[in-house]
Amino acid sequence: MMTVVLFDIDGTILASGGVGRRAFEGALEARIGVRGAAEYRYDGKTDRQIGRDLMRLAGHADADIDAMLDGIIADYLIRLQGEIDRGVAGVRVHAGILDLLDALEARDDVLLGLLTGNVADGASLKLRAAGIAPERFRVGAFGSDHEHRPELPAIAQARASALLGHDVAGRSVVIIGDTPADVQCGRGIGARAVAVATGHFTVEQLAEHDPFAVFQDLSDTKAAVGAICDA
Repeated sequence: MMTVVLFDIDGTILASGGVGRRAFEGALEARIGVRGAAEYRYDGKTDRQIGRDLMRLAGHADADIDAMLDGIIADYLIRLQGEIDRGVAGVRVHAGILDLLDALEARDDVLLGLLTGNVADGASLKLRAAGIAPERFRVGAFGSDHEHRPELPAIAQARASALLGHDVAGRSVVIIGDTPADVQCGRGIGARAVAVATGHFTVEQLAEHDPFAVFQDLSDTKAAVGAICDA
């Protein structure tokens, strides 16, 4: 049975050094005159949700947000490329990720993919900045596909089914992420979650949301592959 393994990006595959937040705040300031609430948490959310939340906090109605959000995202992507090019705080890959990707990619019973709140173009920019080819991930669902993260697993599942030429059961999908939102988002399709504490949540905090497995990091390749593939 093929296992579809869907990785989150920020906090899971890599640490972005704040490039995404700085780019988003710059886009908001240019378009609506405010940078957003400093205490607002970006992790576990889609880019479009972040934009909507911050614009609502600034007093904008949803109709205005709908009219402006595409432009803000486009501006964000330009600024994200600029942040990456400047390399002030470098994007870095988390421990064990490269070895784990190699191990999973070498298996004939794994389809490697992404499930991320990043819009697709932003996901590619961050992965390339970390030295990871986006093309390694053959399927995915992105913040550009839907504003609400719980909708993304079914999108990725449908794309995996189309690519493989047969229906992929939810129990064959594994979502790997660093936030409670990653752990919870696949439950609607029956996916398993493997949590990793390389973002802003501890092992204990992630364990409270009942993932299939939780790791401090993914540096133990054998253990991580076992949790992903051998359940």
